[in-house]
Amino acid sequence: MNSFSRSVDLLQREMDVTSLRYQVSANNLANSEVPNFKRSVVNFESELKRAFESEENAKKSFKLTRTDERHISINEPFDYREVEPRRVTDFLSTAKANGNNVDAETEANNILQIQMQYRLLTQLTSFEFEQVNTAMKK
Repeated sequence: MNSFSRSVDLLQREMDVTSLRYQVSANNLANSEVPNFKRSVVNFESELKRAFESEENAKKSFKLTRTDERHISINEPFDYREVEPRRVTDFLSTAKANGNNVDAETEANNILQIQMQYRLLTQLTSFEFEQVNTAMKK
């Protein structure tokens, strides 16, 4: 996969995750006064980082040949395209007397941050395609 395709794919995946984060934060904010409601967050970047590190480690590691697909694979890189965002619920903390752990102000700030991040991602995607357009004109 060339660098352009990989960049656009990563930007598209991050935009999808950002959209999911927006939905999760909006749900948290909407339920900020519901008794015993627990806030959720989306984890994605840590797993993506692990996939990229496995690719780097696979380049440096000892290669083993497998003659059968049932054999144990060692040092096989984890494909970043298989990484999926995970929704994680925080059951451990309680911020209010009614058992709810959502801080409405924090969630509102998260929503603003998510919106700015999404704008940045769309601008980066636009920039990637502008570079290709410029290269094709020359």
